Amino acid sequence: MKVAVVILNWNGTALLEKFLPTVVKHSPNAHIYVADNNSTDNSEDYVSKHFPEITWIQNKQNLGYAGGYQKALEKVKEDIYILLNSDVEVTENWIEPHLKAFKENPEIVATQPKIKDYNRKEYFEYAGAAGGFIDKYGYPYCRGRIFDTIEKDTNQYDDAIPIFWASGACLVVRRDAYWEAGGLDPDFFAHQEEIDLCWRLQLKGGKIYSIPESVVYHVGGATLHKSSPQKTYYNFRNSLFTLYKNLPKKEILPVIFIRLLLDGLAGIRFIFQLKFQHFWAILRAHFAFYDQLSKLKKKRQSITYKSIERSDIMLVKRYYLNNRKTFLQL
Repeated sequence: MKVAVVILNWNGTALLEKFLPTVVKHSPNAHIYVADNNSTDNSEDYVSKHFPEITWIQNKQNLGYAGGYQKALEKVKEDIYILLNSDVEVTENWIEPHLKAFKENPEIVATQPKIKDYNRKEYFEYAGAAGGFIDKYGYPYCRGRIFDTIEKDTNQYDDAIPIFWASGACLVVRRDAYWEAGGLDPDFFAHQEEIDLCWRLQLKGGKIYSIPESVVYHVGGATLHKSSPQKTYYNFRNSLFTLYKNLPKKEILPVIFIRLLLDGLAGIRFIFQLKFQHFWAILRAHFAFYDQLSKLKKKRQSITYKSIERSDIMLVKRYYLNNRKTFLQL
């Protein structure tokens, strides 16, 4: 299987200088691409000067994570895509465990490595940790991260298991499966688009796996920090997009209704924390969701629905009321 490592870039010269050399060093058999979202810095000059073997793909505008990758991947022909954030440090032998999983199990269509914190390397990193799941109302969580509680890695999640979603920080996916499922949805722009994609991959019969034998270190928040109200906006809006697009029809109304109530509680919590911009971000997210309903309905028409096993827990209740802060406690 031929492998493409595709790094999305937007004015990220400093990140490329820091992390690209390690990617090149530890990816000897992969074709490396940098997909650029219309940067205005000297990113292209840096890559062409120091790594002429890397293929540069130029997008004409900043299309965000989802749109940027979707446009760039049209030009990538390798069998396996690795969508790698520009703020990730890879390690020796990080690609081979994924290829082994694909070869041993044809049903596996996407994987992720164990993702740890670059700045606290003994801890998991927020965006993916050791594999992602969603609760019955669409709230994402991970082995190693529940809401803002980050676990220390004590080898408690070293088994390769099926997961619901693989992190976009380092998403390994079969090219054919990616396009059969429709790829990333450009309307998401950024955040949770990988959850939507992984849901659709499973609706097509594929399996998603965590491969902890492969380890990478992610800075996180290099483009949009988790304290940003805009990040809150994308997370809440895109979670609603994902639920509406992918839930079986009979579940849409009850699940979305409960989710709206829970999001309201989240907004009240932000008010008590004096984070008024985050409260407004949730309101904007819901208005944007309503505004996009007709478009979302059309997208649903292209999806073949079947029963997909997902968690039946109510994460908000277990985390805040039952004080269960880790994946193993859930």
